[in-house]
Order: sequence, then C-alpha cells, then structure tokens
Amino acid sequence: MAGAVLTTGTGPAISLGKMEQRAPALVGLYKNAGVSLRKHGLDGHRAAVYLVIDYSGSMKPYYKDGSVQALADRVLGLSANLDDDGRVPVVFFSTDVDAVTDVSLDNHHGRVEEIAAGLGHMGKTSYHLAMDAVIDHYIDSGSTAPALVVFQTDGGPISRHAAERYLCKAAKLPLFWQFVGFGDPNSRQFDFLRRLDDLAVPSKRPVDNAGFFHAGADPRRMRDEELYDRLVGEFPQWLRAARAAGRWTESKKGS
Repeated sequence: MAGAVLTTGTGPAISLGKMEQRAPALVGLYKNAGVSLRKHGLDGHRAAVYLVIDYSGSMKPYYKDGSVQALADRVLGLSANLDDDGRVPVVFFSTDVDAVTDVSLDNHHGRVEEIAAGLGHMGKTSYHLAMDAVIDHYIDSGSTAPALVVFQTDGGPISRHAAERYLCKAAKLPLFWQFVGFGDPNSRQFDFLRRLDDLAVPSKRPVDNAGFFHAGADPRRMRDEELYDRLVGEFPQWLRAARAAGRWTESKKGS
C-alpha cells in the first residue's frame, strides 16, 4: 500500500467550545484525554479512532453496570482530540459481527444500551471477524490517517490462529490495535493478548501493531487519567515504526 498521509494540526481536532456545545457531559473526559496526549507527545496529531466491543455472553454484567457505555464515552472524549468528525465507528462482536455502527458526540447518552437492545443472542468470542470488519471499514472510508483501534474484550479468542492471521493482515495498513481487557486480571483467558507483543512472525508483521492492558474487574473504577495513558502509551512508538516502514508519511496542516 502507498504511504498514507497524516496531517498534524495545532491543538485538539475539535475545540473546547464546540465540545461544550455538542457534548457537555464529555468535556471532562475530553480534557483528561488531551492531557495524556500531550504527555505522550501527541498534541496536535490527527488519527482515526475505532472502538470494538465484545458482545459475548460473559459480557452481560458489563453492559448492565454501564462499563461498556463508560468506555464508549471515554473513547469519544479521546477521539474528539484526534479526529474532527465527532464520530467513532463501533463494531460489536461475539461469534460473528453483531453490528457495525457508530457513537457520536451528538448522540452518545445511552447509545450503547440502545444498540445492544437491538442485537440478538450473545455468542462466543471471535476476534478475527471483528478485525476484518475494521479493516474493511478503514479501507472503504478512504481515510489517509493512521488509526487507533480500541479493542475491548473479556476473554481470549476461540481461534488464536485466525486472530494472529488478521493481526498480520492489518500490519499492512496504518492500524494500531490497543486491546483492553475486562475481568479478572489474573485470568489465563488473557494469555494470548499478553503475548501479542512477542508474536514472532516478522516476515508477516514487521511492525508491532498491537498492545494490551487490563482495566480490571470493575473497569469503571480505573481513573480516566490512567485509562488514557494506557490507551495512547504505545501509540507514539508504533507511529514512528509505521512511518519508518512506509505505512504513512506526515505533513503539516495546510501544506
């Protein structure tokens, strides 16, 4: 693929004033996300942001207690700093892809509950189909910016081989996958995700395009500042490596 172009602007993609008008309830999240971006040298950078949400049967308590909605709101606050369209594409997955939709600044309150209410049976955990849906959406969108994919799950994939294959497939694109675990931090369910950084297939994945952290058994209790630091902590390193590999080139806004 030809190198995509990342535009670097000045300050957040959506101004504080517009945030106050469009999504006043998210202003605090937006500000906290901005602090983390500045801390990691990402102030003014532009990137697409995706959210992938686990809809498997074991996720039911996290929908019920608001953990999934809270994550969606936090990702929206982050996205408003990086992307000016005010929307985050969202993929809900279980055994199959259950929905490809979006959450937006103008319609975020209770949006996750609204979407989930229209979905069917909560199945098993199959990463690769959700990954393929993100890849297709990114290609079809015609985006030229690198993308940060926040991929939430409460367990390992039913097919590790398929997940590895699609992670390698995605390495040809400017996509970074930040996996976020919900549940028992000591669960063996997350062994696959813990090993992603050491996935030894350099011929197929020359750039480390994935990271993982655990948000705990009650993800709502993770402080916004910590969550954002973890969401963007590996992104700058990947940006540098992906640029060196020719996945994208950088230009200043208006150049």
